[in-house]
Amino acid sequence: MAVKKFEELLVWQKSQDFAVSIYKDFSTLKDYSFKDQITRASVSISNNIAEGFDRRTNPDFIRFLYIAISSNSEVRSMLYLSERLGYLSSV
Repeated sequence: MAVKKFEELLVWQKSQDFAVSIYKDFSTLKDYSFKDQITRASVSISNNIAEGFDRRTNPDFIRFLYIAISSNSEVRSMLYLSERLGYLSSV
């Protein structure tokens, strides 16, 4: 059975869960620019998966998946930095 909408993709569902987790983990952070950047990057992951899926061509979907991976890398980098800054413990 073929996937008909991006909401059925497990990777999209997990990326939504990930964004919710990031929002919760940084909800009380007073460094607003850091919080804004990491939450926006986390939301970009699922948004790019959705946008690429709805382009309806494999090359476009693949391109947007690479963009989603890049957003994920940005969040990972910021999580390492957040640990070094004492915003989170043990990333």
